[in-house]
Amino acid sequence: MVAKFDLNDSSVVVIVGSGAGGGTLGNELAQKGINVVILEAGGRREMEDFVNNEWESFVNISWLDKRTTSGSWRVAKDFPNLPAWIVKSVGGSTVHWAGASLRFQEHEFRTREIYGEIKGANLLNWPITLKEMEPFYARAEDKMGVTGTNGIPRLPGNNNYKVLAAGAKKMGYKEFHTGNMAINSEPRDNRGSCQQIGFCFQGCKSGAKWSTLYTEIPKGEDTGHLEVRPNSQVLQIQHDKKGLASGVLYVDADGKQQVQKARIVCVAGNSIESPRLLLNSASSMFPDGLANSSGQVGRNYMRHMTGSVYGIFEKPVHMYRGTTMAGIIRDESRLDTKRGFVGGYEMETLSLGLPFMAAFLDPGGWGKGFASAMEGYDHMAGMWLVGEDMPQETNRVTLHATEKDQFGLPIPNVHFDDHANDKAMRDYAYGKGSALYEAVGAKRTFHTPPYPSTHNLGTNRMSKKARDGVVNKHGQTHDIKNLFVSDGSQFTSGGAENPTLTIVALAIRQAEFIAAEMKKKHI
Repeated sequence: MVAKFDLNDSSVVVIVGSGAGGGTLGNELAQKGINVVILEAGGRREMEDFVNNEWESFVNISWLDKRTTSGSWRVAKDFPNLPAWIVKSVGGSTVHWAGASLRFQEHEFRTREIYGEIKGANLLNWPITLKEMEPFYARAEDKMGVTGTNGIPRLPGNNNYKVLAAGAKKMGYKEFHTGNMAINSEPRDNRGSCQQIGFCFQGCKSGAKWSTLYTEIPKGEDTGHLEVRPNSQVLQIQHDKKGLASGVLYVDADGKQQVQKARIVCVAGNSIESPRLLLNSASSMFPDGLANSSGQVGRNYMRHMTGSVYGIFEKPVHMYRGTTMAGIIRDESRLDTKRGFVGGYEMETLSLGLPFMAAFLDPGGWGKGFASAMEGYDHMAGMWLVGEDMPQETNRVTLHATEKDQFGLPIPNVHFDDHANDKAMRDYAYGKGSALYEAVGAKRTFHTPPYPSTHNLGTNRMSKKARDGVVNKHGQTHDIKNLFVSDGSQFTSGGAENPTLTIVALAIRQAEFIAAEMKKKHI
């Protein structure tokens, strides 16, 4: 029987958000016998509700609440009210993600030490190391069924991958394969294997792709210790006279304001909503927002250096058939400053359907060149470039000065400017991507600009010293011991890798810490 907890039950752990961080943390705590309430702003759409249609699915599951943008990034021009392409639904962006599951490399936890001082970059070492993370990475890979780990075979390569692999050989790359993917290549965990449907971003209708919606959350609910409340928008985190978190104010599915009391509050709303919630929870005791004595809440927003390269070939490729991102070249993610930038990047297969391709190939573009490119769609191969961008204090999420949401709270503004290092990496990566496709006969290549962010990182970063960040090595806020951050906003740096595996590993690790601290009655 699914648990139902009383609003006045102050013994529960309240988690805001049900994605990779919140959904995993909720299950991990429930498995330990700890009572948990997850408040999710979106509705609960199960597998059978997913739609294999890009625009229809986008409208159904995306976070479309109004946001604004500022800064010189291309997204502010092309998509001024959509800085992020994420999900508002139970399962969060694990409904939409592609499944790529890569561990950070050692140097990416020690960027300040290894890269040195870089003008304009607010680099800081993580307060944890790869060695500390390895056992939690291993548990996350096993939980998620990541291919290429634990003896799990990799997914088959589709035509898009075959083109990428042929180009990789010509370029002299050594580390390329169909990736470490949290998508079943064979039946596992009571879920079937990938059917190569090709609509990974629209929600996996076969359930082969790991998502907290149908893995972590049902398992947690089965314990009788987890309750998920969909359509519950959290407005504010409340605190007592001692400054400890005491509960959350939220609007329930019927539009009524409720307060859920809590022993511990964990914020897992992604890198835009999490800092927004902390800032909107300002009080006379915390006039600058919760956990913000450092002034770092909302700062150091990262969204990865991204861009795409497409090549048009003589023969059809049909890149859209098969798993979207099962194909990667890792050689360029190495530590090598001789290329003119610090950090590295991954080259991953990417295929957008015709509707999204029209929107993202050249936003606002039109004319003969654009039309001829679209006419070559079925002869096209595509890759996504994803690399480490530099944290900058000025890249930040703030509360809008005048615009309010339907509940009367300031909406978030996302400000972003590319760092010179980001631009140098993107230009280099574009060149390598085009060279790869030309090496295997591409007639023409295109460089597409970054589109709304799917990797949203930083804004509540980990730090050893309270003055440098928002949370400690366990995601516990420096200022309030029973307030935690449990999502990608706690990242100190972005790495070159897709972030979900690290978010899940951190959530598993955080659950161990919270359970131990509760047992000791420290929180």
